[in-house]
Amino acid sequence: MTRSDTLEAAVHGEAGAGKTRPFSRFEWMIAGRYLRSRRRDAGVSVIAGFSFVGIMLGVAALIIVMSVMNGFRGELLTRILGVNGHVIMQPIDSPLTDFDEVAKRVSGVEGVAYTMPLVQGQVLATGAASNSTGALVKGVRGADLQRLTPVAANIQQGTIDNFDTSQGVAIGSRLAESLGLRLGDSITLVSPEGDVTPLGVTPRVKAYPVVAIFEIGLSEYDASYVYMPLGEAQLFFNSEDKAQSIEIFLNDPDRVVSLQGPIEQAAGRPNYTVTWQRMNESFFSALEVERNVMFIILTLIVLVAALNIISGLFMLVKDKGRDIAIMRTMGATRGSIMRVFLITGASIGVAGTLAGFVLGTLFCLNIENLRQFFSWVSGTTLFNPEFYFLSRLPAEIDPSEVVTVVLMAVGLSFLATIFPSWQASKLDPVEALRYE
Repeated sequence: MTRSDTLEAAVHGEAGAGKTRPFSRFEWMIAGRYLRSRRRDAGVSVIAGFSFVGIMLGVAALIIVMSVMNGFRGELLTRILGVNGHVIMQPIDSPLTDFDEVAKRVSGVEGVAYTMPLVQGQVLATGAASNSTGALVKGVRGADLQRLTPVAANIQQGTIDNFDTSQGVAIGSRLAESLGLRLGDSITLVSPEGDVTPLGVTPRVKAYPVVAIFEIGLSEYDASYVYMPLGEAQLFFNSEDKAQSIEIFLNDPDRVVSLQGPIEQAAGRPNYTVTWQRMNESFFSALEVERNVMFIILTLIVLVAALNIISGLFMLVKDKGRDIAIMRTMGATRGSIMRVFLITGASIGVAGTLAGFVLGTLFCLNIENLRQFFSWVSGTTLFNPEFYFLSRLPAEIDPSEVVTVVLMAVGLSFLATIFPSWQASKLDPVEALRYE
């Protein structure tokens, strides 16, 4: 049976059953024939293939990048807020000698999980192999350190039980590695704020045993944080019987603005507070800007693929001019012709979008294994924790964002098919068959 016979049978079959219904079997059959590759339609098939691949890669890239950016933000937010207070309170006018009473009053505010009086300072840390590096010492009470889940739940060696009386320190795993320290070794800390002598201020130097080694998962913290009992830190930094600040942890960090006023009032003394949003504003704003820019850039990939659908359909309309004329003379309506090419183009977009959705989702679910595989193949460290803060590559799939990406890709694909489909429906059968 020739192509004309097939078209005639299809059109008459539909006509025999009555008026052609929108998106009838006839329209789907013709669209399916146009999507199947044949030698004389090789150019159209190649463009359709590129359009499919472009939409698939664009959708997959959007899902992967958005998920990784969400993972970055979520991991950093969880770990940063898990270690540092959501509100930092510092004294005004007089030293914070009444930190115990202030901490108890603030803990009574509804929405406050717990408070942590703190003494901290920058030091030079030296290990057994005489390696030295800068570190941040945080003097805290043992009970408060137990509440810091990122630290307490990730002790690799040793223990923080009886931390107040241990006279030792807990250090990060990367700091221990860089200084060549193991559990039980001594770490020497040098503070520029030392003793006052007739010759001036001399640095204070003291060695502490390492009683615990933790790994938070943020390389910056694991490489620089040293936790010390509050009493020892007060002596080491010349802050006897007082705290430098109080870190306040909330049940819901997003409520920090509404709770800032009640916390300041509950303190019962002159103070000023800084929220985590203010302290990390530039960092998280930069992440949000980068996320939005990447979304726009990767959307252009989908847009280019949609433009390929337009060019492919125009070539298909030009190539199938005789077929269109035959179908029109046999009773096919303009709307029917338009829907045939609409189905043809939209099928490419929908199939590419679904393939991209599957590819992107599978990639995100196995992203850490893939990172390790590509690191092994290339022989290099991809996503080095020294530069990217986190020790693993995170990916957090947001269903609402995935739905947005899928709908956007499908919408662009449908929009790309409208004009060439309309052009096909406007084709004059007399002009198309004049030279046949």
